Formats: sequence, structure tokens, C-alpha cells
Amino acid sequence: MVTSLLLEITIIVLLGIGSQWVAWRYRLPAIVVMAFAGLLIGPVFGVINPEQDFGPLYSPLISAAVAIILFEGSLNLSFSELRGVGKPIFRISTIGAFIAWILGSLTAHYIAGLSWAVAFVIGGLFIVTGPTVIMPLLRQSKLKARPAKILKWEGIIVDPIGALLAVFAFEIITFITADNPDATQLVLFFAASIFAVILGWALGKGLGWMFETGHMPEFLKSSSVVVVVLLCFTAADEIMHETGLLSVTAMGITLANMGISSISDMRHFKENISVLLISTIFIMLTASLEMETIIRIFNPNIIGYVLLMMFAVRPLSIFLSTIGTGLSLNEKALLGWIAPRGIVALTVSGYFANVMGQAGYEDASILTTLTFALVIFTVMAHGFSIGWLAKKLNLSMEGNPGALIIGSNPFTIELAKSLMGSNIPVIIVDSSYAKLSLARKSGVPCFRGNMLSEQTEHQLDTIPYDYMLALTDDPAYNSLICTTFLPEYGRTNVFKASPYPFFEEGHSSGVVSKVGGRILFDKKFSLKDLNGKVESGFVIRKTTLTEQYSLEDYKVDKDPSTVFLYLLKPSGKLKLFSEEMRTVPAAGDTIVSLTPPNKEKSKVQAKLDGNRIQ
Repeated sequence: MVTSLLLEITIIVLLGIGSQWVAWRYRLPAIVVMAFAGLLIGPVFGVINPEQDFGPLYSPLISAAVAIILFEGSLNLSFSELRGVGKPIFRISTIGAFIAWILGSLTAHYIAGLSWAVAFVIGGLFIVTGPTVIMPLLRQSKLKARPAKILKWEGIIVDPIGALLAVFAFEIITFITADNPDATQLVLFFAASIFAVILGWALGKGLGWMFETGHMPEFLKSSSVVVVVLLCFTAADEIMHETGLLSVTAMGITLANMGISSISDMRHFKENISVLLISTIFIMLTASLEMETIIRIFNPNIIGYVLLMMFAVRPLSIFLSTIGTGLSLNEKALLGWIAPRGIVALTVSGYFANVMGQAGYEDASILTTLTFALVIFTVMAHGFSIGWLAKKLNLSMEGNPGALIIGSNPFTIELAKSLMGSNIPVIIVDSSYAKLSLARKSGVPCFRGNMLSEQTEHQLDTIPYDYMLALTDDPAYNSLICTTFLPEYGRTNVFKASPYPFFEEGHSSGVVSKVGGRILFDKKFSLKDLNGKVESGFVIRKTTLTEQYSLEDYKVDKDPSTVFLYLLKPSGKLKLFSEEMRTVPAAGDTIVSLTPPNKEKSKVQAKLDGNRIQ
């Protein structure tokens, strides 16, 4: 057992982020890795027990973290995303949630053996999925836009609804079973819920107004948002338990739809905090479990309950609630399967286990075991199956990593055609109809719009594209594009055309060369040079290296004016040549380069000479 609290905090953070890295490196569900790490370090080997070691700070820390995570998720809920999916999201979050509550409560009573009172409380709570488990799965699975949006919205919207349903069920039960029923508590519950929404809306509006009018300096914006989120959550939660989740959700949605320019910058900051919190909190929760709780999971009644929740309650609630919404059978099947439970279910069930136990409901002691069983089974089953199922149902964008090219010109069109010939998804984005005309004639997928425009962000599906190439004739715009999308795509996946020759011609703004994105190909070749080569007859050629024909042999044969473009691994993976990131080809790799036409002419001439000899 670790005796130093500082060392314990360090272990928790290291395990959390380490689990995320392992999940990324080996393409595993992050939640599954974190769950196993927490179980091993906690109940299995007994190294730490956060609930015991943190004492009275444990519950407030978990609650504050959940509030920030839920706010960060709701900050991504822009109403403009609802085009085409608003009806199914509304149905699932209302009718679907109600059906899941009733069916889940019946299952808890008849299968898990819970009393009606405890069954209806836990039935309300178990409708939640939540951003803590849905977001990592969406990042991993590359779902198509429509099912991904529905799962994201459902997870964030239903989280507070599930907690409130549990509270509502408990208040109803308390009212019905009281010797002298008093409706005051019920009225207070509804009033507190309305107050929580109004409070979240008001704080969101107030904070947004301060940002837009300059009453908040830039360096304080991100930290002030965290403070106001905690204030919003605490103020509502002190009036009525669990309404704080509703309040921070309302605040996040309000800010997300105010059109505030600085929100996108803060969104990246909040996302980083959210990843850290999800990682550490999940480790803390699983490490705090007792071995007895884990052993009780294998009770036949509990296993039967979990299986029915996964294979009957969830699919039925989705299929019934989405009748007439326009969703395909495949989409309904995917949505009916994917419903992992996470942090909110674990924390709130712990609260109700204590409250209902004190109220005399002895079977409430099993709530923690029941919740953990549902969490661990759904997280593992859905985490490992979402990618496979999405592919089977043709709802996955999985495949070779694609390239999103900004700027339509002769070079980018030839590059796009070459990538398409290598089975690499590609699209060209430009704001000019005239510039896109050649792309359309060449059969290259294209989209008209400004990549920095919010409208383009909502209309263009960027999921298939892992790489972003800024190849317009404006170096400043290229750098701005790269700087904007660095947090989303990653520093190694954002590229721009070399600005150096442009500056050597007498243009200023040398700072542009130092910000945003890696320089593509070679810094001595600007976009003007690349277009010039294409217009003068340069062609894109593929050369596969072998043990007999090595990279050194290729370098000897190649023309000095050849431009290395990209590398294709035998697996089909794309690697772009970059000034800052040297790519070393090996045997079996295919080098794709822009070469002068003399090679093609010499090959044609050799063929003609061969024909004459024959």
C-alpha cells in the first residue's frame, strides 16, 4: 500500500495517461485499458485505494471532474449539427430514454431481484452513456457522420437526464411510501431542475458576453471558464443533488451556440483537460473497488440482468423510439448495440447506494456491484466490437488514411489523382468555383468552401482524412490553416507548401515560415515551382524498392529535379515526404515522385528502338 498521497496521485495520473497511450498505440478501447489498469493497481494488488486514501476529498473531486467533462462535451453540441439528425436525437433522448427506464426497471426487479423502489431508481440511472465512454469510442471507430453525431448527442444529453430520472424516482418513492405524504419535495425537485437550466443558461450568456465585449482578458478566459463551470455545478447541486449535471450541460450548449470566436480555442484546452480527467478519474473509481464487489459480479442474476440490458432493453428502446425517423436498419442496429456506461453511472449509483441504504432499502447494497458489472461488460463488449460492427454494417469510414487538400491548382489535381490511384481517400477544398472546375473535369472529389468557415466545418465530413495539406498560393493562409487545425489533426499530420522561395522574391512576413504545419516535400520547392513543373510536363511516377533495387540505386538513377512526394508502405499506409520529418524508404516501399518528362521520353524511345530491331 502506498503511504504517500503525492506518490499515489502521480501513479494515478501516470496510469491514466499511460493507458490512453497504450490504447492509441495498439488500437485498443481506452476505457478497457484504463479499467484493467485500475483493477490491477487497486483491488487485485492492493497498491492504492483512492476512496480510502483521499477520504472526504474523494467524492467532491470525482463530482467536479464529472462536471468539467460533461461541460466540455456539451461545448461541442452546436445546433447546426442537428441538420438531418435532430429528429432521431430528440426521440432517443426522450421516448427512447423513457422506454429504457421502464424496461430496465422491470429487468432489475424480475431478473436482478431488486425491490421495486431500488429497481426504478437504478433503471433511471442506467439510461446514461456519457462522453466519458462515448467520445473515446468515436475517436477510435471512425464512424460515419450521422451515427457518430447521434451517439455523441445522446451521450451528453442523456447523462444529466439519467441522473435526474434516478433522483425523480427516489423522490416519488419517498413520497408514496411516507406515512404523511408531502408534495413539497416533489415541487422542489421540479423547481430545482428548472432553476439549474436557467442558471446554466444565464452563466453561459454572461460569460459569453464578457468574452465578446472584451471584459475578460485572453489569458484568463480558459481558467475563468473552469471556475464558472464549478460554480454552476456546485450552486445547482447544493439545492438539489444531481441537478448540477443538468446546469453545466445547459451552460455548455449555450456557449457552443453563441458563435463566440474564442470558444474554439478554449474547446481544445477543455478537451485536453477532459482527457486527463477521464483517464485519472476512471483509474480512481476502479482502483477503489473492493474484491468482494468484483467477485459478486459473477452472480448468475447479475450476469442475466446485464445481458438483458445489452441484448434486449437497449435494442428495443432504440428500435421503438426511432420508428419514422428515417434511420436505416443498419444505423438502428449499431445504435441499438452501442451503449457503454461510464463514470456518471458509477458515481451516482454510489450515492444512491448510501442514501437508499440509510432509508432502509437493504438491497441497495448491491447497486455498486450491479453498476460496475454493467460498466465493465458494456465497455469491453462495445469497445472491442464497435469498429468491427461498423465495418460489417457499412457505417465505418475506416480505411487507408486519406488526405484533405486545401487549394485547387494543376499540382494538387495531379497529386490527388495519384493518391486516388493508390486507393487513398482524397478531397480538394477551395473557395473558388473557377479553380475547382479543373478538379471536377478530372474526376477528383472536391468541395467549395473556406476551410476556416464554420459552415464548411459543419457541411464537410472530414472523418476519412487523417492528413491536411495546405497548398494554396497564399503562404500566410496556408500557415493559418495549419495553425487552426494542428490540435485536431496532430502536429505530424498537418502540412503546407514551402513559403521560402516566396519570401526570397521580396515578400515579407517571414514569420509565416515559422508557424503552423510541416513544410511539405522540400523547402526549395514552392507551390509556384510545383505548378510550373506540372505545366512543363513533369509526371508523377511510382517506383517500388526491392532488395536488388535499393534506395541508393534509386537516388543514383533519379534526375536532380525530381521531387519526392509520398511513400506507400506494403500495407497501403501513406507517408508524406516532409522537410522537418525525414521518411526513410525500405525494401517493399513504393516511392511516388514528380519527375521530369525526359525519363518517360527515354522509355518510349527505348521501346521504339526495340520495335525497330525486331
